Amino acid sequence: MADDRAPTARSPRELAALLDSLQANIGKVFLGKPEVVRLAAVALLADGHLLLDDVPGVGKTLLAKALARSLACKFHRIQFTPDLLPGDLIGVTVYREQTGQFVFQPGPLFAEVVLADEINRSTPRTQSALLESMSERQVTVDGTTHRLGPPFLVVATQNPHEFEGTYPLPESQLDRFLMRVKIGYPNREAERAILTQHRTGEPVDHLEPVLQPADILAMQAHVRDVRIDPAIAEYILDLVAETRRHAELALGASTRAALALYRGAQAFAVTEGRDYAVPDDVKVLAEPVLAHRLITRSWAAGGHPDAAPVVREVLSKLKVPT
Repeated sequence: MADDRAPTARSPRELAALLDSLQANIGKVFLGKPEVVRLAAVALLADGHLLLDDVPGVGKTLLAKALARSLACKFHRIQFTPDLLPGDLIGVTVYREQTGQFVFQPGPLFAEVVLADEINRSTPRTQSALLESMSERQVTVDGTTHRLGPPFLVVATQNPHEFEGTYPLPESQLDRFLMRVKIGYPNREAERAILTQHRTGEPVDHLEPVLQPADILAMQAHVRDVRIDPAIAEYILDLVAETRRHAELALGASTRAALALYRGAQAFAVTEGRDYAVPDDVKVLAEPVLAHRLITRSWAAGGHPDAAPVVREVLSKLKVPT
């Protein structure tokens, strides 16, 4: 039997139309931040995971729900709390007395789109349960491996670490997210429209899906065909190398970070309607792809400075390929 989730051939024009419909659909309810919507689309196209990191009330969960509802995929939302256990995510094996057999009961991770809401409010033990699923697209329970997806996308939200009752994500967990995106406050015009839009309830609850799983897989396959000139690949490697020897950083970017930036640049090019990447694609994505993977020396000493300024400094000093 044919797999209805297998990617089917699409022309570049058809893929562009699908992508436009996705961004427009999300933009119906997530107002005033088209650049954030684009980054969410990049994460999806690049087959990566997305971390939305900002203060409460700026639309993190709204964006994640709007993205999920725009895709005709199985969707589960998990509210992370301090008492959440790993088994609550991946599922458990139970004994059926009627049949005398042990049966695996899948947890909410068994969906194509998973919203991990307030991920840093659960303990490190539960956070680590996501590692295998995000990296390997599978979970192992009682020695049996269960595949996830395709597609498989984790969209996590978190509040800044200085808020009470949160557990900072470990570096190994942060590294599994393709991008960390900060949303920020909307401008006054967008905020006025939000007030009007929400008078009669939650608009996101009325969104209809615009992409099927096969559409997503087709776009992800197309991203891998986007051309990246060797000079741009060298530009990425130069950027990564500079973070490893920067005086302000105790931990620079890993090889996985370089791969993430490479794939992200391919996906960003698709959102621009191109089948080739340009240096500006790398510059736009450098901060959301790299900053959360770096550790500053002040952070290692107990502080909490953001590594984003270091990424911007390194970018300003690097020679841009032509």
